[in-house]
Amino acid sequence: MKSTLVLIVLAAIFAIGSFFVGTFNKLQVMDENVSANWAQVENQLKRRNDLIPNFVNTVKGYATHEKEVFTNIADARAKLSGSMNSNDIKAVQRNTSELNSALSRLLAVVENYPQLKADKSFIALQDELAGTENRIAIARRDYNESVKSINALIRTFPTALVASISGIKQRDYFEITETEKQTPKVEF
Repeated sequence: MKSTLVLIVLAAIFAIGSFFVGTFNKLQVMDENVSANWAQVENQLKRRNDLIPNFVNTVKGYATHEKEVFTNIADARAKLSGSMNSNDIKAVQRNTSELNSALSRLLAVVENYPQLKADKSFIALQDELAGTENRIAIARRDYNESVKSINALIRTFPTALVASISGIKQRDYFEITETEKQTPKVEF
């Protein structure tokens, strides 16, 4: 009887330990997945930041008197680069929104220059930017999906206990701002 009780206690300890280790390892893998997906978002934002100077210089050749637009883009780009280095998701979101707004103003300027819209360099850069925007959208989606998975798991019991003990915390989603949700005005 005593040996049976000891076996039951050992089996219970083993089951609890196995659960803890398995849950801990799963949380670590999921946390790493979120970090990797965030790195992919940053990678695509960097790609866009690297393309923007070429795009701006192409437009500058046609629209030399639009200095304020070019200055705003340069400032927004610098802020976004700084926030990406700080790993502050909220700052990256805010500065991405600011850069998107500045790029929208640049594209409005482009509408006034029909010869620019026909320039092969401009068309190639515009296609590259469009492709990069699609990559950013996919990277953001993948990041948010991984955040959703880990956050949902962390909120369940008893995983919440393991997460708390191991220091795994909920992550922030990469969300768009209210300004970005508004329908853009298209004028011909």
